[in-house]
Amino acid sequence: MSLKRLLALLSALITALAVAVFLPASASAAACGTPWSAATAYTGGAAVSYNGHNWTAKWWTQNEAPSTGGTGVWADQGSCDGSTGSTPGTCDYPAWVAGRTYATGDIVRYTNGGYYRATHDNPGYDPVISTWYWEPYSCGSTPTQPPGTGGFPVSQAQFDQMFPGRNSFYTYQGLIDALSAYPGFATTGSDTVRSQEAAAFLANVSHETGGLVYVVEQNTANYPHYCDTSQPYGCPAGQAAYYGRGPIQLSWNFNYKAAGDALGIDLLNNPNLVQTDPAVAWKTGLWYWNTQNGPGTMTAHNAMVNGYGFGETIRSINGSLECNGNNTAQMQHRISLYQSFVQILGTVPGGNLSC
Repeated sequence: MSLKRLLALLSALITALAVAVFLPASASAAACGTPWSAATAYTGGAAVSYNGHNWTAKWWTQNEAPSTGGTGVWADQGSCDGSTGSTPGTCDYPAWVAGRTYATGDIVRYTNGGYYRATHDNPGYDPVISTWYWEPYSCGSTPTQPPGTGGFPVSQAQFDQMFPGRNSFYTYQGLIDALSAYPGFATTGSDTVRSQEAAAFLANVSHETGGLVYVVEQNTANYPHYCDTSQPYGCPAGQAAYYGRGPIQLSWNFNYKAAGDALGIDLLNNPNLVQTDPAVAWKTGLWYWNTQNGPGTMTAHNAMVNGYGFGETIRSINGSLECNGNNTAQMQHRISLYQSFVQILGTVPGGNLSC
């Protein structure tokens, strides 16, 4: 080999060694988290692994595989190496900073040591004051209901705060499962209107059931009185079968018939479903709220979304029994519950509270 050729080879070797020495080493991949599952509902902040990458949900999602396309719900956190790392959702979230813009689903560590998740976009509101924009977050938890826009404006934690002594029959999940029957409920109008309607419904429900304590009417002497024999279908479940049940205490055979027809459930022949199936019970309450004027002039739903105020919901449920000065104590109890519930949701009650 010529000297010239040998020198050329040595020069190439030195160059290659220099590149090998001075090129920065690639960062090692992070450990993969819990694998994504199509059957699991994820909320903002939930962490999963999929196709060799870790991902974080920006808001609620289910059955949408993590990718950089689609609705944009998943944020790519980079590749992972397949080993098991720390449990997703561990408490390593950043400290909350006043005035910093936060998006729905962001999780922060507050000065009291607790963690909070943003339920609405906000410009850095205080998590322990602005409860409409923040909810407490337990590290590693994966709630099933989407907070914020598009979801029910009452979180599990807020529901528990409203009904601390409720009967275990009245589950939050049962309420969530019932919402599909009336998709316009608590989804119509601005965020304020949506929260006001949810609070109004739950306040009336609380009044009717002693704080979601009573599943059935307590005065058993009334039970035989709820059979209207003039109806062509009569009372096939029995003379005393149509007593008050559920969150708005559905009663009378004709109401069981009408609610069942609307919901596609045979409640005329199976009225006990209202006291044994939480979702059915909640659906009957939503049926009355969204479709029945009762003794009023409009449905309670229309009263809240069209600006008539909480007072008209009382009229739609109990009419002259409480309105027009006939039982101001009962009316005021409903109003007080409503004012408490809107405060929990971080909004305002609006006007026209009484009837």
